[in-house]
Parts: sequence; C-alpha cells; structure tokens
Amino acid sequence: METNFSFLQAFPTLFKQVQFAERYFSEDPNTSMYKLRQFGEFLAKQIAVRFRLALPENITQNDRLKALKECRLDRDILSMFHFLKNAGNEAVHEGIEDNQKVITAMIAAWQLSIWFVRTFGDNMANFEPVPFCPDYLQAVRNNENLAKYTENPTASQQEEQQLVEANQAEIQAISTALSNQSEEEKQAFDVAREKRAAQAFERLKNYELRLLDEKQTRLLMIDPMLREAGWEADSENLDYRKGVRPEKGRYLAIAEYPVGKDRADYVLFCGLVPVAIVEAKKANVNVAGKVAQAERYAKQFEITENLTAPWVLAKRTVAWASDESANDGLHFYVPFVYSCNGKPYLKQQLELSGTWFRDVRQPSNLKRALQQFHTPDVLLEMLKKDEEQATQKLENEPFDFLGLRPYQEKAIQAVEQNLSEGKREMLLAMATGTGKTRTITGLIHRFLKTDRFRRILFLVDRTALAEQAEDTFGGMNVEPNQTLNTLYNFAVNGVVEPETKVKVATVQSLVKQIFYSGEAPAIDQFDCIIVDEAHRGYTLDQEMTDGELEFQDNEQYLSTYRRVLDYFDAVKIGLTATPALHTKEIFGEPVFVYSYKEAVIDDYLVDHEPPIEIKTKLNQDGIHFERGEQLEFIDTSTGEVVLSELADEQNFDVESFNRTVLNDSFNQVVCEVLLDYLDPFGSEKTLIFCATDLHADKIKGILDTLFKQKYGDEYNTNAVAKITGQADKPNTLIKYFKNERYPNIAITVDLLSTGIDVPEICNLVFLRRVKSRVLYEQMKGRATRKCEALGKTVFHIYDAVGLCRAMASVDTMKPIVKNVHQPISQLVEELQAVGKIENNANPLANEHQQALLEQISQKIMRLLRKADKMAEKSPQMKENLAILEQEWGVKPNLLHKHLLKIGVQGAVQFFEKHRNILTEFNRLQAMLPSERMPVISTHEDEVREITPIYGKGESADDYLQEFMAYIQQHSNDSVAIQVIINRPRNLTRQQLKEIELALDAQGFSKAKLNKAMGQKTNRHISAGIVAHIRRAAIGDSLVPFEQRVDHAIEKLCQAHSFKPNQQKWLERIAKQLKQNHDEILDRSRLTELFQGQFSGIRAEFGETLDELLAELNEGLWDKIGEI
Repeated sequence: METNFSFLQAFPTLFKQVQFAERYFSEDPNTSMYKLRQFGEFLAKQIAVRFRLALPENITQNDRLKALKECRLDRDILSMFHFLKNAGNEAVHEGIEDNQKVITAMIAAWQLSIWFVRTFGDNMANFEPVPFCPDYLQAVRNNENLAKYTENPTASQQEEQQLVEANQAEIQAISTALSNQSEEEKQAFDVAREKRAAQAFERLKNYELRLLDEKQTRLLMIDPMLREAGWEADSENLDYRKGVRPEKGRYLAIAEYPVGKDRADYVLFCGLVPVAIVEAKKANVNVAGKVAQAERYAKQFEITENLTAPWVLAKRTVAWASDESANDGLHFYVPFVYSCNGKPYLKQQLELSGTWFRDVRQPSNLKRALQQFHTPDVLLEMLKKDEEQATQKLENEPFDFLGLRPYQEKAIQAVEQNLSEGKREMLLAMATGTGKTRTITGLIHRFLKTDRFRRILFLVDRTALAEQAEDTFGGMNVEPNQTLNTLYNFAVNGVVEPETKVKVATVQSLVKQIFYSGEAPAIDQFDCIIVDEAHRGYTLDQEMTDGELEFQDNEQYLSTYRRVLDYFDAVKIGLTATPALHTKEIFGEPVFVYSYKEAVIDDYLVDHEPPIEIKTKLNQDGIHFERGEQLEFIDTSTGEVVLSELADEQNFDVESFNRTVLNDSFNQVVCEVLLDYLDPFGSEKTLIFCATDLHADKIKGILDTLFKQKYGDEYNTNAVAKITGQADKPNTLIKYFKNERYPNIAITVDLLSTGIDVPEICNLVFLRRVKSRVLYEQMKGRATRKCEALGKTVFHIYDAVGLCRAMASVDTMKPIVKNVHQPISQLVEELQAVGKIENNANPLANEHQQALLEQISQKIMRLLRKADKMAEKSPQMKENLAILEQEWGVKPNLLHKHLLKIGVQGAVQFFEKHRNILTEFNRLQAMLPSERMPVISTHEDEVREITPIYGKGESADDYLQEFMAYIQQHSNDSVAIQVIINRPRNLTRQQLKEIELALDAQGFSKAKLNKAMGQKTNRHISAGIVAHIRRAAIGDSLVPFEQRVDHAIEKLCQAHSFKPNQQKWLERIAKQLKQNHDEILDRSRLTELFQGQFSGIRAEFGETLDELLAELNEGLWDKIGEI
C-alpha cells in the first residue's frame, strides 16, 4: 500500500497506528480521526521518555502535553498535538464526517512525524520526505485489510491492544537504556537532543508548515492561539454561516463574519461588542502587508441593532475617523485589527511572522508584530482608556514631593515627551551613581497616578538588584508620607493579581515563567516594561551572573533576554550608564544623556585621582619559559597538577596573568603594596577585581596573611571577603558589604561590577584585564558616588595590570564572534546542516549562514594567528603548519580569508573534503596555552615603581606644564577663560560647566590637577578648576578654598552693615560653600543648597541679593596667600 508515512517504519508501533488512520480515511473518517488521536498519544509518550520524563501511565494527554511544554517544545509542535487531541475527542463524542478536517489532522500527524524522526531517528537529522499526497488516502478505498477490520471488530480491537502494549514495551526499553547511560553519555545525549529538536523544527517551519492552506492554518495554528489568549475559537464550528452569533458574557471569535460584500476570517466579540478583526493567511504569506485588508473590513463592518457600538464604551458619540475621512467620510467601526499566519514571532523574519496588530483609532498609531493575540479583558481596557487624556494629565502633573534633582526631572520629561510622540522604545543613559532607580521611582509614580499605564514591570538581571530596587521603592516618598509600595499594589511572591500595579522581577525568573513553566503570562500582562542595567552584554570577558549561569553561554542569555522583552506588548524603557551597541539596537538612541563628567562637574558624583600604577618586574617584562623546562599545569576542573616538558619556548604578558599562567609571587608583591594603602579597620571600603574565582581565593588568602602579620590579633578576617558567584550566599555577603562595617574589602570577579550601590567605596584595585569598554566603565562606576559621612571628594584606583592605560583609547565595537566559548566544531556542524537546508527549500537562511561563516572565520583566524606567532619560536609548530598548508592548498594564517572568499557552499564543500580539519584544529589548540590548563609559574617578582598615571606627561611637573601651556595658548580664544581671568564675578555656572567639560576632553580634570600639585608640593591640595586656571594664566595663588570663602565673607561684612539674621544666613552660606566647594554662587545654586528655604534668604536680603552674590564671587578670587 502507498503511504505518506513510510519514513516511520523504523518506529513500528507509530507506523502501524498511523496506517490504521490512513486505511479508515475513505470509508470511515470518524474512526480515522480517532486513530489519529491515538497516534498523537503514542507519539507524545515516545517523546516524553526521550526527554527523561517519568510520567504515570494513566496521565491524560493534556497533562502529558503540559509536561512536554516545560521541555521547551515549540508552540507549533504542541498546537498540532492539541489539534489531534481535540479533533479526536470530537470524533468520539460527536462524530466527524468532514474529510477535509481529517486531511488536516493527517497533515498535522505527518508534520509531527517528520519532526520526530529528524530529532530522534538514527542518521535522519537531514531526512527529506516526499511531499504529502492526499491521493494516497483515496487509494486504500478497496483495500482488503479494511474489509477485514470492518467485518470483524474483535480483530481490530485485538490488534489495537497489541499496539498499545508494543508501544509501552518500546517506551520501557528506551527508558531502561537511558537510565543505564553514564553521566557523560547522558550529557551528550541531552545536548544532541536539544540541538536536533531545534534544528528539526526550524526545517519544519521553513518548509513543511508552508504546505498548509489557509483553512488548515486556522485550524492547526490560529484557533489554538486565540484559545490560549482567552477567546472561544473553533473556525470549523464557531462560524457565522452555521448560525453562530455574539452572546452576552462570552468572548467569541466568530469565523466568516460578513463585512459588506466580504467575509472576515474572524471577528472578536466581548459580549455584544465587536472589538477586533482578524485576517488569517497561509504560513508563507507576508502578514505585515495584510493588515490593510483587516483595516478595510473594520471600515465595512455594520453595527446592527443587536450589537453594542464599541465607541460607546470609549464615551464617544461617533466611530473613529479613518485616515481618508477628509475625502470620503469613512470611519473605523471596529477599533483593533490583526493579521496572522500562525507563524511564531521571529525578529529576523518580521514581516513573515508574528501576529500583526494595529490600533486604528489614531492615524499616527503604527502597526506592530506581537507574539500572540491580546486577551479580551485587556482589549476592553484599551478600548475604554482615553490615552490622550492620560497624556495631558501626565504633562500637567507637577514634580512636587518627589525631591528629584534637575537632571532627573529632565530625564523623566524626555521619556514623557517621546511617549507623547508615539515612541515605544526609549533609552536613558545616566552615569552610575546619578540615581537611576530614584528617577524610575518618580517615573513609575507619574505613570500610575495619571493612568498612563495600568501595570508596570521593573526588570533586572540579578536578585540583588531586585532587592535594591524594592528598598528604593519603599524608602522614597512620592507623596506626603507615602512611598511607591504603600500607594500601589506590588506583586507578592511574583504573582500578578488583577489589582497588581508593579512587579519587580529578574530576567531569569521571567524566562522560566514564559518559556518553561507551561503557564505563560498573557502578552498584555504589562503595558510598560522598565529595564535596569539595560547595557547587558559586555560579552568579551564577563563572569556570568547568578541568573546567567542557568544558560549555556552569554549569547544564549542575551538572546533569551531579548525574547523576554519582545514577548510582551509593552512600551519599553531602558536605563544604563554605558550604552552598548546591542542596547541601542533594542531601545534606540538615548532620549536623554547625563554623563559621568557632567555629574562630577555638577557636584553629584566624585572624580578619581590619577590611577596609581603598580609596576613590577613580571608585569613589565612578562613571564618566559625556555624549551625543555619541566612545567606544572593545573587542571582547574579537577584540581590535578600535571607535569609536562615544554617542547618550545613560551611567553606570557600581563593579560594572561592568573588566567593561563598562575604566579603567586606577582600576587604577593602587589598585595604587599596594597598593604600601605588599604585599611582593614577603616570606614572606607575597597573593591578588588580579580581574573577568576581561583584568583580571588588566592588574593583573599594573601591579604589575610599580610594583615595578620601587620596587625596581629587585632585583625578580623571578616574585613576581607570574596564575593563572587561561587561564594557561599553571595547575596548575603553583598548586603553585609553595603550595610555593615565588615567586610570593608571585597574581592570579586564580575558579580559586583554593575548595579550595586555602596557609596563608601573609596578604593578600586584592578588585578584583571578586561577588553570591554562597557565593563571597564561599570567597574569604575562602583566608586563614583558621594558619601557625606566620609567627606568623600575623590576615589582612588590602584592598577597592577595596566588596565587604565590599555583602555584609554578603547572604542565601542560589536564583535563578530558573539560567543567566544562556542567551539568551532559546533559552528561547522551547524553550517553544514543549514547549508543542506538551503539547497532544498530555505531561501531565508542566507543571512544566518553568512553569519555562521563569519564566526567560523573569526575563530579560525584567532587560532591560526596564535599558532603562526608561536611558529616563530617553535620548530614543531612551524612544521605542523607547513604540513597543513600542503594539505589545504592555502596558508593557514590566510584560511579565514579563503573561506569567506569561497562563500557558504564553498566552505561546506571544503569541510566535507578535509574531514580531519577539526582534529587538526584541536591538535593546534592543545599546543597553545589555555585557561583550563594554566601554567604554574614560580618566577620571582619585585616592585619596580608605583606612580600615578596622568595621561598627559609621565610626571606631575610635565602634567602641570602641559596644563599651563594649554591655558595660555587658549586664553584669548575662550570667552569663559577670559571671564575667569579678568571678571570672575561675571562667570556663570553654565560657562564654568562648559570649560570643565572642554578641559576634561583634553585630559585635564580637577582631581588630576590637585593630585599633581599635591605631589609637587608635598601638600594636600583641594582647589577648584577656576583656581587652577587663574594660577596657570596669571600666577594667582593656590590657597585652600576654605580660606578664600572666609576672606570673601569678611570683605562682604566690612563693606555692608548686616542685621543679625542676615549674619546668620551668611554663616550658613559660607558653610555650604566650603562643604560643596562652589566656586560660583548664584540664585539657582542657592535654591539647590537651601531647598525650601530660599524664600527666607530672599526675604532677608531683598533686592540687594544679586549684587551681594556678585561681590561674594569677586571676593573669592582676590589675591591672597601663595603656593
């Protein structure tokens, strides 16, 4: 007999079961459908056992599919299973005589079978079936076997029972075999299964699913999507032509609803209110372009007497004018439209996938692709909500009681302005320490108070940041005596209730809930998402966070992070201190920027002094091993030390320290230097960045030993703590570091590099090299916050690995190789698999193939360039490369270019021809040093020099001379410098900020100038930029600022007769000037310094205030003292 399922013969029980369905099709479609339901159950059991699910035998198919959903089975695979189940149930309880519905079910079974054999069949990953042929079903009409079964039901029942028992025996055999696997075999099997399952679905999606016609697409794909969103949907039975009409209390998706002379595929009704038109298309149709068809139907829709006009719920008297209303008077009678082909949302194929949606009530509303349909309740909420009124309320809402700084208010206003213009993705770039969470607290309050949004998700990437945000929400008043979490309902234990207004969640918790729980939230659960630390993805050298460790690699984390953001139909607002390229790809260019240097100049953050560079013999000269030396390697996965004789000379620079080469002497001498700068008893806190968790342990041990030697029994080992992802209860340690006296010296790798606020951090120690500009700036950002309790004016950097010099001129670049840990073999295997798809039926894969080839090329280039460099001193490596050149026909160091030149198909053929190439790559890699097997070095180290890095000039004198030359050279072409020199009383704060930013761009900052002057004079200098400019330009004295303030106040008092209350105000002003080091004082600064009390100052001094401020500013810069 001819069959569509011959490829299933390797799985006998499945094949026989589906053959039953084919045999009965022509004469008894109802029994055929029932057999297909049984086939779905057989197949689900076979899949479950291969996913190691221990499910009871009597479990229902529905519960079995829920369990499989948690195994990451794709939505479309599960939809086809559900279709077989539901259609089979209909056959049992009601009867089916429609051959077309059975054919649709047969196609679903065929597609599921293809996916199954590609995933689990031996040597069938690249299997290509012949197209499904409905004629085969008709060919069995007179089959003799059929007569046997219809005439003798007992024989049929016996064979059916035998199949059930045989299927169960197969499942038991598979379960036994899997349970007997070793741990290595289990891991290999599970990884291969996950990979093949994903690849099999990709191929199914790009070819076999396209064979569905529109009706089959509705039954198999779109009906389940609507039901999942809360609508009653069954395009076969809930059909207008079959008498189905809207009913009160039901959320119906009625198929084939008349709209003028046409019929809409679905109209969605909330009771008697028509809320949306859905246009359904085949899987290979450009759905984005079909939104216009749904819009046309929304204009043609007739509100009959039995229906409630949707605009009535929006408190309107007429429908919504269409874009062309000025010309033809048309209106939209239904407010929302969708276009869908059942394909899952895919960013790379945006117009061909997803559920496209448009709110047609405003001509400016753009269409957009969603993951799913909206729920009925949310569509009703959207319909009733007056967004224009909410926007107006937001615009009129004052900033009273929020206590925000001026730039924080500007950030909120920038978001609200862009929101009013229809923008749905926004990015705020605000320097670390400038109060992003406080800004967001104010923004959330304004959004909820004005009803601009109904529910907000605050998304973070680690638990500690979630707890920190909740502390801010509970500690900042947004109304008199009211905090955010007392005014609004927060999700308790992550559970969103109808009354919930705010949920704080980690990315990883949402990943589990959306993709792996079996109970995914609705896409409209939140209408606004605010993402903290949105720069996620400095992929080159970070240690993965606690949540990220649950993913295979950082690229997978980033991909899933993006999927979480794309899942919800919500406005998305990102916050970051360091926008990376991928951040801008998600949120767009920043709508507001407040830089670190601006914050320092505005006196909200502190600057750092020139970094102290610790130069040692080894970090300057490197570590060298001679050929023939006996070396010790440590296997970091087992801790085992392995002896090996070095075949060739090897050299390591400081970037390799504590990664590929371990040298205790280097760590020892650096820690001995730190002993003179770090105080284990003080209130100032220190953060030390190490290369690895093992390195952090070593530094902890060395510091403990040195502090014990120095302080004896007074030393408390709790003062120094390792806080990494591998530490015991790291979140508890972070809390101690933030809130308690001990630890005051924290050693980390990456866990504390972002988002953690500890104002007491005054010292940063760099013992690791990083390549990412984003991570480097985040590391420095840990110490920028002011701390009034400590009187913190600057922070200090101690650099033992040359990081500050290395990062001085780094630019933001997007790496081609996104996952540096993904092996070449995996990429090559994927390229070969995708290449074969392209030959058959996947023209959309070109971009993905090219990206794979570029990643392979980059990895090969890095490997072979290292090998080529090593070959300069290694005869053995040189000989190996020469042999490979003869074999490949191309120089190894040019192989990456050759592969790009010959293209994807040429590269696939090249790898097919040279099947041992991956073995050769592994052999070359083994000859190179690696982090997994670092070399143990016993070379002795010693400190050579400890010196500040000024950036311009190598010494303090050089730096000061360069500054003086710059000021003198530009004194005539800068208005601000001229005012500082000749008329300091007329200098404005804006002019001062501009000159500070201009000087900073040239490498001159207040902190560096003070450090250089202090080093030159052996005195502590705390002067402002005006003082340094006047000294450089006219030789003005550099006296302590406090002395200048006292002189200016005394001069003012001599010139005027002040009343007692005025004298008190002058004393308070003098105190604030000294404390904040304000070189210019005006009305706006007085308002900031004396919040809520400026009216008292104005009342005391009246109209003379401005002139008195001018005299005070002039007095500050009289010639007094001398340095």
